[in-house]
Amino acid sequence: MAKLRFCDSHCHLDFAEFAADRKEVVARASAAGVEAIIVPGVARQAAADVWLQQCQGVTIYRGVGLHPYFIAQHQLADLAWVEQQLQQHPAWVIGEVGLDKTCANYPEQQQLFIGQLELAAQYQRPLLIHYRQSQADLLQLIKPLASQLPAQPGILHAFSGSLQQAEQWLALGFKLGVGGVISYPRAQKTRATVAALPLDSLVLETDAPSMPLQGFQGQRNEPAQIARVLTELQGLRTESVAELAAATWDNSMAIVANLG
Repeated sequence: MAKLRFCDSHCHLDFAEFAADRKEVVARASAAGVEAIIVPGVARQAAADVWLQQCQGVTIYRGVGLHPYFIAQHQLADLAWVEQQLQQHPAWVIGEVGLDKTCANYPEQQQLFIGQLELAAQYQRPLLIHYRQSQADLLQLIKPLASQLPAQPGILHAFSGSLQQAEQWLALGFKLGVGGVISYPRAQKTRATVAALPLDSLVLETDAPSMPLQGFQGQRNEPAQIARVLTELQGLRTESVAELAAATWDNSMAIVANLG
């Protein structure tokens, strides 16, 4: 059987949780077949990071964004900083961005999201979108600009929901991030939806160090676990492991294909 190739389409490899052993984490990921990792940005930070030197063996695709979790740190003026990063780094995506009703300052979250959405249209960069209790609001904000976004507009991170919700994102061209949530039997609606979705709509993700799979609760998640996500996905679908690995790799690469 041909070697399986993986892209972890959402992994916070730059977070402090990996500071002590990042090289080893990356080595384990590479041994598991991970060849590429998309690392979102979540807040204003320096463009040059020491952590990148510890990521030999995998291709890193980077993002820049203002995540709603860190809304207390953000100002509307930070949109100018995001734009500056996009100008300086033509291969970067926009994200992780979005709306989260469990976080403070929801109106300001919306302003920041709209600003970053407009930058995605202006600079033709795909988006990595975070949501919580906010799919309807996000769709309402995106639809007026949908025709101006890149042909591959991005990924809805950590999808969970109904087939009807999923289809609204697919109609706009977005891929759906599939991660550890599908390993939990209680996630019946999401498991059923993922089983029914077209194969070209799915990408794999870990959201490491968060979102551990069932059986790993309380442990730090890491990108090598993407192989287990694939196994869980195969248990819900009719395609073989090889077919799923090839398709989800191609789907992830389509997002970053026109960068740079």
